[in-house]
Amino acid sequence: MCIRDRTEIEEEKKKEFVSSAADEAGFIGDKSTWFSEEEFSKQFAGSMDYKEGVDSYFGSYSHFGIHETMIKDSVRTGSYLAACNDNKEQFAGKIVLDIGCGTGILSIFAARAGAKHVYGIDNAEIADFARAIVKENKLDDKITIIKGKMEEITLPVDKVDIIISEWMGYFLLFESMLDSVLFARDKYLKPDGLMLPDRVTLNMAAFEDAKYKNQKFGFWDNVYGTKMECIKKIALSEPMVDNVSKRLINSNTYTFLDIDLYKVQVKDLCFSNKYELNIIKDDTVYGIVCWFDAYFSKLKKQVLLSTSPYSRSTHWRQTIFYLNDPIVVKSGKKLTGSIAVRKSATHFRDLDIKISYHYTDAEVPTNYVQMYKLRQLSNSY
Repeated sequence: MCIRDRTEIEEEKKKEFVSSAADEAGFIGDKSTWFSEEEFSKQFAGSMDYKEGVDSYFGSYSHFGIHETMIKDSVRTGSYLAACNDNKEQFAGKIVLDIGCGTGILSIFAARAGAKHVYGIDNAEIADFARAIVKENKLDDKITIIKGKMEEITLPVDKVDIIISEWMGYFLLFESMLDSVLFARDKYLKPDGLMLPDRVTLNMAAFEDAKYKNQKFGFWDNVYGTKMECIKKIALSEPMVDNVSKRLINSNTYTFLDIDLYKVQVKDLCFSNKYELNIIKDDTVYGIVCWFDAYFSKLKKQVLLSTSPYSRSTHWRQTIFYLNDPIVVKSGKKLTGSIAVRKSATHFRDLDIKISYHYTDAEVPTNYVQMYKLRQLSNSY
């Protein structure tokens, strides 16, 4: 957990968000043109898409194991606990909505912080256990668990004072749970209500990782004397979720998306922005590492939940985009490009991601585009 005082977080908020919309071909216009399924698929020998129409999302959150992993993440759970425990005056007598409540742990934090009543919503089978947990802790007069989709249930109250939700996925937007939170915000949150968290950012940096990349992907070059280059190519198209050592990072940090949870609309979650990385040492760039930060900045005692490689590790780790062709770089030079992100046209919880890489300070300039898919079944807790 990374808890900072008000002065420290105010300074963090003052950092200029410099990202702007992409302006290069293939990254502009309608989002349907950013990513070509046909162009992506023809690179490979076959398809690894899962069965059409299957949404295993709620099923995956029905088993206790995934909740054990998340609760044991002390950065994650401790941040929400601090947000509630250290700000009891802002919870006292309030109606709270917990979206994707899981075991009900955040609902319990809110109730113990003095909330008048908490409504916990979850469509997974874990909701049945959440009711039992609430009763076991003698809070069933303070917490009501409702099983169903946020978009389909009806709350027994017209408005709520606080929406609390741990909706963030890998690469922040994976799984599209934020859509449900925004639906609830527009329908139920009072004009002066609190969103927890209220701001999130997506950040990136370049890094060197020759040893692990060769170990992970070079494996397919010789599998017990058998070449499997076709698997290697598709493996490189899927971002990895793993921890990156800060020692491997060879650029500054660049924030390429900044979301105000009070203002953002679902349409804004598909975006195409520029990036610019300042190289800080002579090295080779093997990939781009991305992470998110979540701010609870409207609380009197503010909290920052960071998944940065410079902070304590979380179950989200970081999301890694490996380059097909590493780029030799020099200190003081720039790696620039665009990043386009949209929900998959075939599986809305997946993400289609396209990144361009431009490094012109070399005898042979680098300019190419790489497409990636962050898939539901290839990333599990």
